[in-house]
Amino acid sequence: MITTSLTLGELAALMKQAAGVTVDAGKLEEAPDTPFATLGLDSLGLLGIVGELENKYSVALPTDAERCKTPAEFLGLVNNALRTGV
Repeated sequence: MITTSLTLGELAALMKQAAGVTVDAGKLEEAPDTPFATLGLDSLGLLGIVGELENKYSVALPTDAERCKTPAEFLGLVNNALRTGV
């Protein structure tokens, strides 16, 4: 079981690293329910982020992770998976 959680700042860094989308971490924190599409992240970019997280934490994330529409939804799902290992 992993005892860490993904933050909005880390997600912003992953968006840049895995998908080439630059988003200010402060803006994500101010409006975590902004749709990924509005931020310029498409489903392929989100899939890249999921892959990075699975490699980093050695945990298979639920298939729903790549279907999340907002950073808040994504963080909730990812952090639950990291906490429970499922």
